[in-house]
Amino acid sequence: SGHIHLPPPQNVTLLSKDFDMILTWLPGEGSPPDVTYTVRYESQERMDKWIKVPHCKNIPRTSCNLTCVLPNFFIKFRARVKAASGGLQSRWVESEFKEYHLDVELAPPALDVSVKENLILVSASFPLATCVESFPWMYDLDLWEAGSEDKKRYESIFRKNTMNIDTTALSGNYCLSARSSFQSIDFKHSKFSQPVCVLLNHKG
Repeated sequence: SGHIHLPPPQNVTLLSKDFDMILTWLPGEGSPPDVTYTVRYESQERMDKWIKVPHCKNIPRTSCNLTCVLPNFFIKFRARVKAASGGLQSRWVESEFKEYHLDVELAPPALDVSVKENLILVSASFPLATCVESFPWMYDLDLWEAGSEDKKRYESIFRKNTMNIDTTALSGNYCLSARSSFQSIDFKHSKFSQPVCVLLNHKG
């Protein structure tokens, strides 16, 4: 076409992190400082139809969160990005295909722990985008006496439920940790959260 093209974005990658699906890239070598990027995506439902992503048009940053843009979490899709600066444009560079439901990576939940007379009340909060809140996220909870390797596990607690643990028989310093879990083809798990420790039945 005779036009001088901008260097295209590099390392264009569709990745899942902490429940989100994000397109990331690096500036092409020798890109000007004022370069901006535009992202589109296509799904395997409608190949060759590249759909605009309004919040990722002419952006200066090198990532675009596509989680809540996806029309279907059970179909593979891919994204592409191009650079622009001062009337020049690069070619589009495409990512691999990913599917949210199969490829999502989970983050550990944050635990809110309170102690009432003979109970520990535990609730977990997840860093979820609103569009994926309806997914059947669960969590597994471990309870153990500080310093012990002997952990009691409570499995598949629905994420909006508070877990009540009877502490009548427990005394001393106890710790809790949880991981997110999710059933796709098999169970997926996050890492366990940082332990939260509480002192029980302490007659002080």
